[in-house]
Amino acid sequence: MLDFRNINTLWSSILVETLHRLGLTHAIICPGSRSSPLTIAFANHPQITTIPVLDERSASFFALGMAKKLGFPVVLLCTSGTAGANFYSAVIEAKYSGVPLLILTADRPPELGNCHAGQTINQVNLYGNYPNYFINLALPTYEEEILNYLRQNLIYAWERCLFPSKGIVHINLPFREPLAPIIDNNILSLKDTFKSQLFFNNIKPLKPVLNNLIEVPLNVWKLEQKGLIIAGLCNSENPEQYSRAIAKVSNHFNYPVLGEALSPLRNYASLNDNLITNYDLILRNQEIAEQLAAKIVIQIGELPTSKILREWLSKINPQRWIIDPVADNFDPLHGQSLHLRTTIENISQQLPEKGDNLNSNYVQDWLTIDKKAREKVNQKFSDNQEIFEAKIPWLLSQYLPEKTPLFIANSMPIRYLEYFWQPNNRKIMPYFSRGANGIEGTLSTALGIAYNNQSSVMLTGDLALLHDTNGFLIKPKFSGHLTIILVNNNGGGIFEMLPIADFGNNFEDYFATPQNIDFEKLCAIYDIEYKLIENWQHFTDLISNLPDQGIRLLEIQTNRKKDAQWLRENLGKFA
Repeated sequence: MLDFRNINTLWSSILVETLHRLGLTHAIICPGSRSSPLTIAFANHPQITTIPVLDERSASFFALGMAKKLGFPVVLLCTSGTAGANFYSAVIEAKYSGVPLLILTADRPPELGNCHAGQTINQVNLYGNYPNYFINLALPTYEEEILNYLRQNLIYAWERCLFPSKGIVHINLPFREPLAPIIDNNILSLKDTFKSQLFFNNIKPLKPVLNNLIEVPLNVWKLEQKGLIIAGLCNSENPEQYSRAIAKVSNHFNYPVLGEALSPLRNYASLNDNLITNYDLILRNQEIAEQLAAKIVIQIGELPTSKILREWLSKINPQRWIIDPVADNFDPLHGQSLHLRTTIENISQQLPEKGDNLNSNYVQDWLTIDKKAREKVNQKFSDNQEIFEAKIPWLLSQYLPEKTPLFIANSMPIRYLEYFWQPNNRKIMPYFSRGANGIEGTLSTALGIAYNNQSSVMLTGDLALLHDTNGFLIKPKFSGHLTIILVNNNGGGIFEMLPIADFGNNFEDYFATPQNIDFEKLCAIYDIEYKLIENWQHFTDLISNLPDQGIRLLEIQTNRKKDAQWLRENLGKFA
């Protein structure tokens, strides 16, 4: 179990065994010399899956995706110098998404600092205030009290990945040579006297459990007929339980529920009779938006992406209670909001099993208008057989296999999902990186989610994919299946929706930035299966039956200017 060949191998094997006993199952390893003792310790542990990834930025997002799926920490390891700096984008995303990552950066010993030693930078607090916790560990020594120090700091670091909110922990680990497992007889002699069972005896797996019950204004909510629930961004570890809890609260107070496409609600639609999915379209009609003004809003998690919804909330300025256990401020509107640091599941437990089934004109108005908008959307898409981007999420919501993990890239794919993802009972699992809303690491994150998972799908634009093509280097170590649905409009489609699109002189070169890439040739370089979508029947046939292994790319070629014009002409008409 422990490696007594020298002090570095002993130190590293204690670290790895401690983390294993705490619950670690996966470690992503980037190549390098200074991290050799740790790499060997992880690679030799029989119960930790280790995956080597060449590119540090890709590795960090791969680990991020894996941690999103698992719900508990994944180790991310690199050598000294600028290697750790390549993790920074993923660190920021993990911070704002509440994803637990345990980052280990190997470092040079103190005597090599500030003297231009090779591959040496200041790694203390490398990620600023983004981690939940940072520690610069002592150099490895074999004194009993120092080994105890190592063990206890690892336990605390693991706790801080999970409590009080999930997030980043950064451990910096300096090593002197030898970095290879060269035998040191002084350390080897300790093997017979070291009491491993006693040393590790009290280490148990740690996982977060949320039981906090907090006083909530149930009577206030009960008395208000024009109340509304907004279910925002959510990566729930138990999506059915989450959806049932919201349905119970909704039924008890007879409040309509605006369900973001990135929450599980639209994929468990039969659980909630008051589910509204076309709110962005509905609220574009000013007369209806005024009619539906709410007095009270229960906001669960972060607000949905919809700019229209946010503008409406700012205008009507209702009393808003924000339900989420994390310490972050989830009110970018700076309205009349109060944060209740609990979960919707905890609130639902405080309610009786059956509601009063009160009649409410308010909820019926929402449901009637939502149904009419959905009928118009369905008719519009059914009649149009041309290839255009808006129809993709509409079809995915109807044809993806049950429980498919779906990672949605930022920019336009997220917005199209919110507009047109239809309510269904397919239990599809949406994943996303809306912490900082960047396009870094899109492919690598999706591969991390898909690793050893049910056959998975990624929906992305061309620029987000091209920004992370090094993610394809993970393929030889990848286990599972990922289908990449590539919307290739040769540029940044989201900029077509912004005022800058009217300033044509600089728009194409500096904003749309078309790359003119032949994706079939790109796939051939990495030995990725490639298919060009010829029509919607071809598309639905391919997404209805996902392979078990490998990576494939389905390219859908669209025209971003026509797609933007279609949105401008149609979004306001559905309500």
